[in-house]
Amino acid sequence: MLMNVEIITHFGNSAENPSNTLYKMTNAVYTHSIMNYIIFDLEWNQCPDGKEFEDPSLPFEILEIGAIKLDSNYHELGRFHEQICPAVYTSMHEYTQELLHMDMESLKNARTFPEVAADFLSWCGKRVHFCTWGVSDLYELQRNMRYHGMKNPFRAPLRFYDIQKIFSIVYDDRKVRRSLEHAADFLKLEKGERFHNALNDSVYTAEILKRLPSETVLKNFSIDYFQNPKSRKEEIYAVYDNYAKFVSREFSSKVQAMKDWKVTSTRCFLCKKNARRKIRWFSNGNGSYFSLSYCEEHGWLKGKIKLRKAESGNYFCIKILKLITPEEAEEVRQKKDAMKCKHKK
Repeated sequence: MLMNVEIITHFGNSAENPSNTLYKMTNAVYTHSIMNYIIFDLEWNQCPDGKEFEDPSLPFEILEIGAIKLDSNYHELGRFHEQICPAVYTSMHEYTQELLHMDMESLKNARTFPEVAADFLSWCGKRVHFCTWGVSDLYELQRNMRYHGMKNPFRAPLRFYDIQKIFSIVYDDRKVRRSLEHAADFLKLEKGERFHNALNDSVYTAEILKRLPSETVLKNFSIDYFQNPKSRKEEIYAVYDNYAKFVSREFSSKVQAMKDWKVTSTRCFLCKKNARRKIRWFSNGNGSYFSLSYCEEHGWLKGKIKLRKAESGNYFCIKILKLITPEEAEEVRQKKDAMKCKHKK
């Protein structure tokens, strides 16, 4: 069964130049669909003996799933909460033990992950918006499902709502990521239950969601990269208020990725015209690349490419093209000069 969660349309070979009509129609379908919200949280354990002894196919083993279901008007429809008997890491990592207030003895009689996950997905239903605090939960849920041989029910590409990010957009500087407890304090929520419990954290996240403008939530979706594009046809292109995101297919090396014309293109996402490159792509030494371009109609565009390693061993790129101020453009120039000076030394 494929879950009918929100999907971003693939634009194939025209990914960098979709028509305005197609983009507006696509978003109209999403924003006006009557769908429930699933706000969920996971708690997990990791190898107690250190990273060098972990199972690389399952670095984080889920021990608890908590969720709350809301309708399109944010009325509560139900809750889901269950702990899971571990199959891989049967001793608790010291940090996990301290954070979760959970011990292995209490999990011995719990059900297995496949049993709990299957019931959770069935409880969610087919037409849902997934909401999480941060970007890790959907990724780890799918990784645990794959480890246990479960069929992935999500159609790719999968979009969801990162309430942590949207909280920053509404109440902060759009960049900083605050803790869930910080956000609860900021909004003066009643804190009757402890944090780092899957159900409690889901309820807190739902209360924060209710206090965010729904229009802002819906247009600031995030994209899950567990099922990253494998071919040109599967590449993803999404446009937001002041920036656009492009997720590339896989490449055998970083060098090959940075030679791809779609990856390095700096076409303006508003007028679809090529923006004049002022600073070519340069590396910051940490796996990211930056560029500076100028559109005659819309002004300065900052480019950022982040290279990510796929589980196949290949690489794919996440490119952001963002409209910026002249002052921010100068910061890119200074960053370029600093990197040039560093390389000389």
